[in-house]
Formats: sequence, structure tokens, C-alpha cells
Amino acid sequence: MVTIVDFKSYTREDGSIFNSLIVQGGVEAVKSQTTGKMYLTAKTARVPSTFNEITCKSLIGQQLPGSVHKLVTDPYEYALPDSGEIVSLSHRYEYVAEQEVVLNDNIIEEEVVI
Repeated sequence: MVTIVDFKSYTREDGSIFNSLIVQGGVEAVKSQTTGKMYLTAKTARVPSTFNEITCKSLIGQQLPGSVHKLVTDPYEYALPDSGEIVSLSHRYEYVAEQEVVLNDNIIEEEVVI
């Protein structure tokens, strides 16, 4: 399950506004690569929506079946919000609905013989 924890409004080039819901997965224990100590975190992802601001606000706290998955991407640069430091990342997080997880876990790819 994921929980809708916030939303963010974006302005398109044509001036119209759309909202993206921010969903958060469950708590995970992770070991720091620099200190070796354990800490708790939760993965978050943004999900585009057709909802207006009022609806987005009313959805905060709602839970959805599914999870947040880490996906490998081509490397890109990202500015850390707190410090402005530029880092290189090669992943992003994406919400995956429960039905899609079940399908992906149960699909068997067949080898094509020519």
C-alpha cells in the first residue's frame, strides 16, 4: 500500500495547470553507504493526475494498493533541494499499481525459436 502524502502543481507551457499526487511507500530500514549505520526511509513518487487542487487536498491520507519501485534510468543531474549541490543519478521512483505488480510477477516470457 502507498499513502498520498501531498501534491504539487505544475504550469504547462500553454499556461494551464496540472497536479501531481505524491505517494509514499512503507517504512524501510537502509544501511548508510558512508557511515554504515542503519536509518529509516520511505520511497516517494509523483503520479500525474487530472484532479484540481481541492480534490488533491482532499485525497491526502488516502491509501492505494500498490508500491513505489526504483527504476534504472540513463544518468541525469539533479540539484539537492536543501543545499543546491548537483549530483548524478541513474534511477527514479515510480508508483506501480497492485494489479501491474501481480501481472509482472506472473508473466513468463517465452523464448522464440526460429
